Amino acid sequence: MAVTELDPKTALIIVDLQKGIVGLPCAHPMPAIVEQSAKLAQAFRAKGRPVVLVNVTGVAPGRNEQPPHGGAWPDDFAELIPELDVQPSDLKITKRTWGAFVHTDLDAQLKALGVTQVVLAGVATSIGVESTARQAYEYGYNVTLATDAMTDRSAEAHDNSVQRIFPRLGETGASTDIIALL
Repeated sequence: MAVTELDPKTALIIVDLQKGIVGLPCAHPMPAIVEQSAKLAQAFRAKGRPVVLVNVTGVAPGRNEQPPHGGAWPDDFAELIPELDVQPSDLKITKRTWGAFVHTDLDAQLKALGVTQVVLAGVATSIGVESTARQAYEYGYNVTLATDAMTDRSAEAHDNSVQRIFPRLGETGASTDIIALL
């Protein structure tokens, strides 16, 4: 379903656009993802809507079949990229799991602002973005996904999220369509 409307209390959540992640090889060119995400942030701020910038600094505890990250992360790994033009009014959330709601105060902060809808962008589509979208949906938020402002390490994983998962969680659309609804 294409994006049809935005609630008066809609927040933008940008997931994991940080120095240690944006340089990884991805299915779609990262400069375009960064550009669309920055445009969304600028538009939301201009309309007085909340902007949430999420970074990740760890991994969930628990075994899995993928080897752990080898070695220490660089000192600037978790720093948000400068293109996001972080503002004092932005909410900053640091997560240690895939989704931005688990073990953070994101839900409480959004509820305190009266937010009823979230727009999501960032990386990785099938991990951080999808997990955050699923959690937002489970918390009762209306969910919109800016599909031209997200990418994944795998084109197949990105396409699966966009084509099969996101339509079950909310509405999808291009950044320009979302900005036009603000």
